[in-house]
Amino acid sequence: MNFFKILFNRITSGILVMVGVIVVIFMLFNVLPVNSARMTLGQRADAASVHAIEKEFRLNYSWDKRLLLYFNDVSPLSFHNLKNEDSPTFITEEETGFTPLFSIGETTLVAKAPYLGKSFQTRRKVSEILATKIFPTAVLALGAMFFASIIGIVLGVISAIRQYSFWDNFILVLSTFGISQPSYFSGIVLAMVFGYYLSDYTGLNVRGSLTDVNIMGDTVYVWKNLWLPMLALGIRPISIIAQLTRSCMLEALQQDFVRTAKAKGLSNTTVIFKHALRNAMNPVVTSISGWLAALLTGAFFIEKVFDYKGLGLQAIDSLLLFDFPVVMGTVLFVAFVFVVMNLLTDLLYAALDPRVSIKS
Repeated sequence: MNFFKILFNRITSGILVMVGVIVVIFMLFNVLPVNSARMTLGQRADAASVHAIEKEFRLNYSWDKRLLLYFNDVSPLSFHNLKNEDSPTFITEEETGFTPLFSIGETTLVAKAPYLGKSFQTRRKVSEILATKIFPTAVLALGAMFFASIIGIVLGVISAIRQYSFWDNFILVLSTFGISQPSYFSGIVLAMVFGYYLSDYTGLNVRGSLTDVNIMGDTVYVWKNLWLPMLALGIRPISIIAQLTRSCMLEALQQDFVRTAKAKGLSNTTVIFKHALRNAMNPVVTSISGWLAALLTGAFFIEKVFDYKGLGLQAIDSLLLFDFPVVMGTVLFVAFVFVVMNLLTDLLYAALDPRVSIKS
């Protein structure tokens, strides 16, 4: 099958997944018996103020119409009324930075970035709120995945080439223990041990974010606050990657091409790393790619434990305040990352092994 046709099928599947996610999260947060206008203004707000909030956030429409309007907002190509402020599809260029394409009467087709709405609490655009939180969470997830990948692959290789030895058994026990530990539990233990009891030696904090503001008002990076959340988030991936690498390496070492390489007189190092490990990496790479997206969701709990001000902590705080547009925007962003990572994983899997073809 043509590569571009395969890519088109993958992208189409991803779009359908995003549509399903939008429907589910919209229904979840819009069927709850919560008066968002009252939550925003307080229970003593007058009727006129409540009505104004409902109009601003389109809460005065039925849920099915609001769902269609939300689809229209998040779509890169959408129809809007640019003149009538009373229209539910009215937007300003300041809100979305749209580019008009063509008009039919008062309705204009525009191209724009997905518009996720405004926060109930701060009136800021959801995209602006998320933009300030993505970088710390991305650094945490990427750091944890890099840390887990290196250590997990090294442990898996050692375990495979020393099969049934003390080190093999020790690594298997250690990885089994790591898999059984929830990330938030590991985070609490690490925070107490290294951030509290041993803080005089480690210099680490129980709680703290990646960024801070100095007395001059400038943003500074506090890199030491990254280590404990990164370790807590990476413990389970380390264990899974180590066990998967061991299994794949043991299988690869039994293949004919390894025996042929040994018969040619190649060194054990060359056989292990150039031949066996390379051919064992496909399932490992798939696991790493999947975990990279999953760590974004795992970071939610870790960020709460360490008060690490990222995407996860923002989502939890917004949920507690019933600030549904921010929560919905966060879930959509994470779902988008999952879709993109699955697409890249399929392409990378085929690139690593020419014998593998991407099936539709």
